[in-house]
Amino acid sequence: MPTYEYKCSDCGHGFEIFQAMSDEPLKKCDNCNGNLRKVFGNTGIIFKGSGFYVNDYKNKGASDAPASGSSGRPEACAGCSNYCGD
Repeated sequence: MPTYEYKCSDCGHGFEIFQAMSDEPLKKCDNCNGNLRKVFGNTGIIFKGSGFYVNDYKNKGASDAPASGSSGRPEACAGCSNYCGD
């Protein structure tokens, strides 16, 4: 069950409560019998599965590193004259 946060518009009292998604939202404050409203905050999400942010969540192991030549640069850079900061 998700946790919902409520705040009273009249007295400012705030609290969290576990409710099923199918439950009706609470309307009255227990402190002052004022009007409650749901508070929506930031949520963190993680995309999983193939195709979602492969570069960000992929395990970086030794097998993922490009092959290096004797210069310590990747083989693909051997004939390149661009400066890449190494």
